[in-house]
Amino acid sequence: MSDFISSIGLPEVIAGIMVLALNAYVLMGGADYGGGVWDLFASGPRREAQRELIASSIAPVWEANHVWLIVVVVMLFTAFPTVFATLSVVLHVPLTILLVGIVLRGSAFVFRSYGTYDRPSRQRWGRAFAMASVVAPVLLGIIIGALASGTVGDASARVGTSPSFSDVFIRPWLTPFSITVGVFALSLFAFIAAVYLTIEARDEPLREDFRGRALGAAVAVFVTAGIALALALTSAPRVAHGIVGALWSIPLHVVTAIAAIIAFVALIRRRYGLARVAAILQVSCILWGWAFSQYPYLVPDRLTIRGAAAPRITLELLLIGLIAGAIILIPSLRYLFRTFAGRAAERQATAHE
Repeated sequence: MSDFISSIGLPEVIAGIMVLALNAYVLMGGADYGGGVWDLFASGPRREAQRELIASSIAPVWEANHVWLIVVVVMLFTAFPTVFATLSVVLHVPLTILLVGIVLRGSAFVFRSYGTYDRPSRQRWGRAFAMASVVAPVLLGIIIGALASGTVGDASARVGTSPSFSDVFIRPWLTPFSITVGVFALSLFAFIAAVYLTIEARDEPLREDFRGRALGAAVAVFVTAGIALALALTSAPRVAHGIVGALWSIPLHVVTAIAAIIAFVALIRRRYGLARVAAILQVSCILWGWAFSQYPYLVPDRLTIRGAAAPRITLELLLIGLIAGAIILIPSLRYLFRTFAGRAAERQATAHE
């Protein structure tokens, strides 16, 4: 641990801030994706009420949540340009599909909510929104899985030399491990969205609907996590070793397990505020576990944080810009969430009366 602390410098600080921004995107934007998943699987006598709750929860802030992803991309491009170039080339196929899915999801949501009022058109746009909400998190997980497994680094060495397009640009990310990580990410997003929606709901039967979905998603998270870890033993040994054998892994696993158990029990006992706090902690621990497991690499086993970092003056200016931006961004987002959360609560209370 002392060696780890002594190795922390400006490049590691910047990389840590990137993971923090990604953490914020998973907790906020990920919940929006999860809401789209539950929109797709809305069912029962309260199907339309479920979709209305999801739409009212997403509508005020869904576009603002993407600011965290933009921060990650800008930081990667500025602080670690060789990593940005490697990912943009080797993973250009899933990244392009992901971007199309994000744009399609947003456009479909707007057209369904504000662009048309006839039922068939709203249903078509609703299906497009829901399907894109499923595809995008799966692709995010696939990209992370491919990066963690080391196949991206290996493929980058073959760019320009391999005669096979598939060998360099398809096979590195279309693997059982990467696909499993994609399904795992989808399960996580669906879980945290359902937990959030139990609090957003003011109608008790509607809250029970999402409580049941949260419990089911929690089981899916547990199963897919186990499968991903089993596959990692052969497909991503560096990540598997970090998760299982590193000194930091035991306390992190303990915290993650405790948070998962608390979230599950809190949902069973209908203590939704506690369930939300525990779910946030659980998801955050999982994300940071991945980040620590491949340290000090950004692209295992090719590009390290230090080796891929931009010149120090660039990192210093970036850090100054991040601090100045955070002073404006964080209070603005807090004000946005508080404002629209209050209005949504008022609308639901009026509808319930």
